[in-house]
Amino acid sequence: MRENIISTLSKELLNQPFAYDKDESVTLAKGQQIAYGYAKIENSIAVLSDLRSNKSYIYNGGVAEKLGISKNKCTKELDSIWEEDIFKRIHPDDLIEKHLLELRFFHLLKNMPVRERANYHIISRLRMMDNLGKYTSIQHRMFYVGSCPMGNLWLALCLYNFSHNTTTSEIFDGIIINSVTGRTIKADNDKCKNILSSREKEILQLIEKGKASIEIADVLSISKNTVSRHRQNILEKLRVKNSIEACQIAKIMNLI
Repeated sequence: MRENIISTLSKELLNQPFAYDKDESVTLAKGQQIAYGYAKIENSIAVLSDLRSNKSYIYNGGVAEKLGISKNKCTKELDSIWEEDIFKRIHPDDLIEKHLLELRFFHLLKNMPVRERANYHIISRLRMMDNLGKYTSIQHRMFYVGSCPMGNLWLALCLYNFSHNTTTSEIFDGIIINSVTGRTIKADNDKCKNILSSREKEILQLIEKGKASIEIADVLSISKNTVSRHRQNILEKLRVKNSIEACQIAKIMNLI
């Protein structure tokens, strides 16, 4: 399952139609400075992911040294947005839930006005293995700190700190939060589930069963043109190119 989620998340993040602008180097430098600041002030492991270039910049604070991942104040660049040295320390069940929450977060942001996106971030609690092979409770946060002129999400910042809750519960705990209002959105909240309308979900379920548009129209007693319009809306809302990808995304996000 993790491979399917990673594959889907990679396509969604890396295949956005990025555009270049004259201030991109300034935006990237600001993102790097933010990540460095968190590592220095909070002792975080701070990972800035450049989705356009498929690169990561990792800034290691004291947490990294305590976990045995890297020395304090060590920095690293990766030619990938997937920081496997960190991921292999996270409990496999929690890693799946982490990626799934990030996928839902991505789709939630893509379906809201660009000006509102900076107000939201992820907070989750997961289990990460320390240098003694023992799982400890870690707080993970994720923000998008840079967008391209077209509004596509470009720079993602992940932070790892020791959690104030030291219990290592087997239940992954993750929320999406609006930092302006304090309102929280659970991973399975209706706001995520309601990306598609009830009719669009019905149509997508029939598509998954192999039904053609004319057959769907007959089952639902609507016109073929209406079915076609719904199908196009589904592709646009889920940011995918075809019905196969739409079904895959919808199932992973528990929309159908």
